[in-house]
Amino acid sequence: MEQRAKITLTGTPETLLATLYSRALDARSRDPVLGDEHAVAAVRRIDYDFRRTGINAVTATGVALRAKLLDDWLTAFLADHEEATVLHLACGLDTRARRLARPATVRWFDVDLPEVIELRERLLPPPGGDYTQLAASVTEQEWLERVPADRPAVAVFEGLAMYLREEDGRRLIERITGRFPSGELLFDVYGTMGIRMQKLVPAVRRTGARMYWGVDDPRVIESWHDGLVCVDAVRSVDMPGLERLPLLSGRLPLWVLARIPRLRDVGRILRFRYEGNAG
Repeated sequence: MEQRAKITLTGTPETLLATLYSRALDARSRDPVLGDEHAVAAVRRIDYDFRRTGINAVTATGVALRAKLLDDWLTAFLADHEEATVLHLACGLDTRARRLARPATVRWFDVDLPEVIELRERLLPPPGGDYTQLAASVTEQEWLERVPADRPAVAVFEGLAMYLREEDGRRLIERITGRFPSGELLFDVYGTMGIRMQKLVPAVRRTGARMYWGVDDPRVIESWHDGLVCVDAVRSVDMPGLERLPLLSGRLPLWVLARIPRLRDVGRILRFRYEGNAG
């Protein structure tokens, strides 16, 4: 029998297991959103008490719906830019590069910390195509210099922004938008109220992770680069597909949150379009 992988991740990196477990629970459900069987296989190969994540069937569906929206935006971008570069930042154990039907001409980079990339190499089959894994913190500058700047680039980062300090998030966005000729940024954020309420999230509380950056007005980010425009800002309480949730434990609480001004902006999924300064 194959030896199960021991988990030594702590703090923020450990939270990737909650996202992985969410996709596995979704795949096992009667009506899966993503149907990510690779997540199921990875969970089986990991020696970890996934009860620590606090994820249940309802929250797993919510996580899967967030990923589906980002997948759909990314797919739409690649349909219009068949020779694009994808930057999948803080990729964790996500199988997005396998999950999406991407053109063979797409150049894809999965970027995460060295200990996470090592875990990916042990647990996930390579997706094939023009694919590279980069072991680095996304807040470092060196990794981006290894990515050719000759194509439009779409950066997708799920479950990352809130763990960055605002100045680090700003530098990351400025570096990407300044390096490539054009592209999109696809990512999710918490509002400042969500940051204040972070201890209510089991995966944060139980891992010792900490969130820092809250975004209440996405238009503020537009000022960080000439030509950067927010084209979508979907509240988490308004995501497409929420009808999949059970009424009492899912849709009703979200319906209530959506009608409380201070809570309805607790989370958003954002899409920005940019023209860069590269050239």
